[in-house]
Amino acid sequence: MNNKRQTLTARNFPSAQEDAAAATALPRYGGPESAYRLAFSDDEFLLRDELRPVRMQLELLKPELVQREHEIESTVVIFGSARIPPAEVAQELLAEAQKSNNPVLVRHAEARLRMSRYYEEARRFAALVTEASKRLDPPIYVCTGGGPGIMEAGNRGAFESGGKSVGLNIVLPHEQEPNPYITPELCFLFHYFGLRKMHFLMRAIALVCFPGGFGTMDELFEVMTLVQTGKSRKRPILLFGRDFWTRVINFETLIEAGMISPEDVELFQYVETAEEAWEAICSAYSLDAPPTATGAFADD
Repeated sequence: MNNKRQTLTARNFPSAQEDAAAATALPRYGGPESAYRLAFSDDEFLLRDELRPVRMQLELLKPELVQREHEIESTVVIFGSARIPPAEVAQELLAEAQKSNNPVLVRHAEARLRMSRYYEEARRFAALVTEASKRLDPPIYVCTGGGPGIMEAGNRGAFESGGKSVGLNIVLPHEQEPNPYITPELCFLFHYFGLRKMHFLMRAIALVCFPGGFGTMDELFEVMTLVQTGKSRKRPILLFGRDFWTRVINFETLIEAGMISPEDVELFQYVETAEEAWEAICSAYSLDAPPTATGAFADD
């Protein structure tokens, strides 16, 4: 019976993998000028400028199909600076700067140490999400940009809580190497910023934005613009650190100048702690297990 069933469902044609493996190099047609290569295994062909639409489609499809296979339906996206280290690293950098007797380096190192508290909050927040996810159906997974700093803290919190997390890395000229806490089968690499940002939002039930620079601002304003214009559904947008964000962006000035509407500031809310951020998400979705102020769950 099984043999008959296998016969009924057998492939009618070889798979792409089988044909790629069967293709043999021929001496006469093996040079770089030869077109004798399967199109889908010919890197030189796939990297031509004219193939950009195909590459963009592949970059959309690969993370989508892999996440479906791993049943990743809902994510909490953590944005933030790649330059915010854990406190122990920031302390070491400050000690090195003090040895240099360079006041500029010392000021920067002192600022980095002050900002390092956000690394720990991101780590704790990701742990809260991951622990709660074990009780939720469907689960919620942490998703980051895959790099160091706040991104590392997010993946690390999920990893230390025994959960999966997603990392959407991108090729950059001076940085980005995946941090070691991303679930390997969910660690992706992008060429196109636009498609990476699309994947951030496709499964996001909330976006949590820690202090950061140009990249963080870009991602934050992209999200708020999409929600403001109705291109994306409204979802919690949480800004960690009121003091930082109100100093960096003067939303009141934008309202007074008529650049945004007064109600646009309701697109987001400020939070200060991991527990406060998770409680905001629980409230938005009426989840059953909000954490207490100590981080324990109500039904523990």
